[in-house]
Amino acid sequence: MDEQTHHPAPPGAESVVCSRCGAVAEGTPPTWTCSVENGRRHYFCEKCARANIRAIEGRLDSSWW
Repeated sequence: MDEQTHHPAPPGAESVVCSRCGAVAEGTPPTWTCSVENGRRHYFCEKCARANIRAIEGRLDSSWW
């Protein structure tokens, strides 16, 4: 396969920012959602993920929300 394997940073290695509201968390909280759009990872806090769960399940890019 031609795809690169991306390895996540160890927990607590850096701050994660919600791509929707800008909330900041240390490491990657287990309640946050990760989406890969156009080859880039986007993280969404629990509040934003819950508010947009149908769009996430429908695999719509966050720009459509």
